[in-house]
Amino acid sequence: MSAAPLILLAAGGTGGHLFPAEALGVVLMARGMRVRLVTDSRAMKYSGLFSSEMIDVVPSETVRGRSPWSLARTGLLLGAGTLVALNLMRKLRPAAVVGFGGYPTLPPLLAARAVGIATVIHDANAVMGRANRLLSRHVSAIATSLPGVLDRDPALASKTTTTGTPMRPAILAAAAVPYASPDPAGSLRLLVVGGSQGARVMADIVPGAIEQLDPALWSRLRLVQQVREEDMARVRAVYDRLGIDAELAPFFSDLPARLAASHLVISRSGAGTVAELGAIGRPSILVPLPGALDQDQFANAGVLMQAGGALRIAQPDFTIERLAAEISALAAEPARLIAMAAAARTVGRLDAAERLADLVAKVARI
Repeated sequence: MSAAPLILLAAGGTGGHLFPAEALGVVLMARGMRVRLVTDSRAMKYSGLFSSEMIDVVPSETVRGRSPWSLARTGLLLGAGTLVALNLMRKLRPAAVVGFGGYPTLPPLLAARAVGIATVIHDANAVMGRANRLLSRHVSAIATSLPGVLDRDPALASKTTTTGTPMRPAILAAAAVPYASPDPAGSLRLLVVGGSQGARVMADIVPGAIEQLDPALWSRLRLVQQVREEDMARVRAVYDRLGIDAELAPFFSDLPARLAASHLVISRSGAGTVAELGAIGRPSILVPLPGALDQDQFANAGVLMQAGGALRIAQPDFTIERLAAEISALAAEPARLIAMAAAARTVGRLDAAERLADLVAKVARI
């Protein structure tokens, strides 16, 4: 009896790349396939679907600077990683390799192409990432989370399928929780997050904005905020002084459930966050990460904003006064929050993992 087909999932070692890979892996395994994760050393700290026996670490590096020495170092590490990945491909002989973005996907995808293995890349952003752009002309198929990402390039558009962003089971469970309209006299549940590493701007702005709210709102607030360890003391001091019911932590392992329980979310607008807000259907105030070459977070936030599910505030405009005004206005209009929640849900694709699995099976001829 022949072994089940093996699919290698290649992802950079951050949640934004790993979580969609995990979601696809769950579906592929349910369909009787085997999966392994090819990644960099950062992924070893993430728990979930992939046990240590299912992970292959390949040397890699992200482009961090434009100096000749920095570029040479990056090139050498990527070259070394490609040699390791070539040996891995010859050893494992997967039916296909699926990349989820980030420079750690370059070695396994290039190695797979070199030995004639089917390849797929998935891009979750409204603007395709640099690593995926480098790979896009060489892979068998491209999957995007959002429509229209490659419409201006007919050669790439012809092999592109819009699948959405694969969602982990925890997100799918959270998506089943209906949005609970805040009672004007009851609690207002506010969730503040800043991405996988936190965001200092949230510690700088949110406590001051809360202090500027009408004191009548302070007793209603149920605040959950991601705060980096170095900012914890100063943020907690403000909330303690105001008597705010606040839960603060550097990381929340149960973030999907906390998203589902929220009336309003204040967040960065990474691709994963935007996809999860759409899948679960929660109103948000989004502050794109500034300074990115591709302005991908600005574009991601624009998708929810155009649908009516979010407010997008560029970081220079994200002031204490502006945020206080937006929170006050939304707290006074529960019907507006309900409408934003419904609008956000129109962006979500709960069947994205199944759709991507269909594409992988087609490309791999399984």
